[in-house]
Formats: sequence, structure tokens, C-alpha cells
Amino acid sequence: MKALEHLKTVMHHKKLVRQGCFKVGLYRQGLFHDLSKFSPTEFLVGCKYYQGNRSPNNGEREDKGLSYSWLHHKGRNKHHMEYWIDFGLGTDQPVVGMKMPVRYVVEMFFDRVAASKTYNKGNYTDSLPLKYYNLGKKYHVIHPESKELLEKMLTMLAEKGEEETCQYIKEEILKNE
Repeated sequence: MKALEHLKTVMHHKKLVRQGCFKVGLYRQGLFHDLSKFSPTEFLVGCKYYQGNRSPNNGEREDKGLSYSWLHHKGRNKHHMEYWIDFGLGTDQPVVGMKMPVRYVVEMFFDRVAASKTYNKGNYTDSLPLKYYNLGKKYHVIHPESKELLEKMLTMLAEKGEEETCQYIKEEILKNE
């Protein structure tokens, strides 16, 4: 019943992101987060490669050399830094990260927290999202301001916890959104 387990995982993840987004007033993003995961391109891959402790996209990537599901997903969901990659015209880099609207950086923060909670189950701590982010940081293509904001929220989460971080996001980061 990998399909059912995958569905439960997706629904749990979406619930956690929704709860985080609602705490800071991002109601629309909380409701519509990751709807593309229910498209055949993503859902069927999720069922086939479901493992429960990591993204099924990694299984597809290992099997096929790339993940069609991930390419589909990141091209439809603005909370992924990869959505915002474009040609680096006028720069010495072929591709660069475009500045992300703040609300999507915040949604990306909650997406990372939810993924850490979902895949680490009972072993979750508030420092895990930052630890996981730092593992891949050298490969990220992200605008410096978006990167700074994401790292600020992840660091605050690790040092001060979720409640204080959410309060800060709501009162300081999103106050002019």
C-alpha cells in the first residue's frame, strides 16, 4: 500500500505547512501549498518510489538519472528557490537566483520545517531544518537577499524555537506584505 502511505505523507506535510502559514497570516499559501503533488506526474512517482524517510524524487533520480516529478514540482511552486532561477544576463554567471517575494521565502521556510518533521518523525528538533539546509547550501542557486532571509529564519528557529520564530515572522518579516 505504498500509494496510501505516500498520500498520508503528502497530506501530513501539507497540514504542517498550512499550520505554519496560518500562524503568520499566509492563509492562501497555506491552503494551496503543493497542490501539484496530486498531479499524475508527481503523485504516481511518489507512489512508485515511496520510502517514508525521504523524498520519492530521490528514488526516481537514482533509478532514472533525473526526477521528472521534481522538475514538474519546482516549476509550479513558487516557494522553491529553483523556481526563481533565470539566465544571468549582464553577469559572469550563466544562471542566477532571482529575488523571491518575501511571502514565498516564508513558505519555503515552513516547507523545510514540515519536511524535517515529516521525514524525521519522532526525532525532530528545531535545529534539523537548518542542519539539512546547510548540507546542500553550497549547491543552492538563490538570490543573496532571499538566502539571507531564509537563513535568518532557520537560525532563529534553531536558537529560539518555533513559537518565537513565527511571532517574529508575523510581526517583523511580513508586517509590510
